[in-house]
Amino acid sequence: MRSMLSVALLLSLCSSPAAFAVDSNKAKYVGGTVGNMALNIEGNLSLSDQTRMVFVAEKGAGILEVPYKDVSELEYGQKVGRRWKAAVLWAGPAALLFKARKHFLTVGYKDAGGAEQAAVLELGKDIVRTTLASLEARTGRKVTYQDEEAAKHRGN
Repeated sequence: MRSMLSVALLLSLCSSPAAFAVDSNKAKYVGGTVGNMALNIEGNLSLSDQTRMVFVAEKGAGILEVPYKDVSELEYGQKVGRRWKAAVLWAGPAALLFKARKHFLTVGYKDAGGAEQAAVLELGKDIVRTTLASLEARTGRKVTYQDEEAAKHRGN
């Protein structure tokens, strides 16, 4: 019994941290107030539309569309946005075993009824700078950076 437990622990420690990370060119919806979206699901984030941001989750797990004109807040950091922490469900204690740099974008917006909503996305490392720059340009809002480390990703 102890040997099985030891093997299981060893395998979990040797697992690749990439198993917990989002693909470098994708995004992952990790939480928020969106009711029709599965949590912790990767997908494609598109900012090419002139009027709205679109996140399409893989395997038909949901679509998030946010009109740029309705965005009230953009926050970027290595931790989940301080205002929306309660909205996020985490992957579990296994994720704490690995020290990886994660890139979280919190988008605050008003829905069609005028109610405040939030979406927290984990961005892949290769799309951070372009996503932040595109959102600032399209929404007219400045990204709030949680700290100096996060501000390094603004691309200036």
